[in-house]
Amino acid sequence: MKMFLTQVNGLFSRIYEKEQFSIEDSARLLAQAAIGEGKIYIKGFNEMEAVTLEALEGAERLKGALRLTKLDDVSDTDRVILLSRFSNDAEALALAEKLEIKGVPFISICGDVKSDENDLSKLAEIHINTTLLKPMLPTESGERICFPTSMAALFIYHCIKLTFDEIIEEYK
Repeated sequence: MKMFLTQVNGLFSRIYEKEQFSIEDSARLLAQAAIGEGKIYIKGFNEMEAVTLEALEGAERLKGALRLTKLDDVSDTDRVILLSRFSNDAEALALAEKLEIKGVPFISICGDVKSDENDLSKLAEIHINTTLLKPMLPTESGERICFPTSMAALFIYHCIKLTFDEIIEEYK
């Protein structure tokens, strides 16, 4: 467990060091909707639904956030957070392309898979890399285990929310 703790601490530090400006930009983008006439929608794919639940049902909810269920409800005054394990997730990409066509700015949070094809990092207004592409811990047999993608995404979400709340408080 100590090795896991060390790896998770390193992961969070790496995310903060590499993505702090994107985190701040994300908070500003979301604040535009909250302060203006827009809404904030969240869509997590698979285990990343944990962030959606935290934002909508957690102890400290994201002000004005809604679950993205129907694309027809979303307009260009709204903002969307898309979360997936990898930047080449087919479902997330399909939704991202529709958001792009509608002119809806969105934030993607996922691990960057290097590819020449379209991926979320290229379509998103702001992209935040979880830096997780494979499990973190080696086993004695040479396999790798512990792939805490939702933990990384929740860390990023909380960083965004802290900054978002500061912006909203300053605006009042």
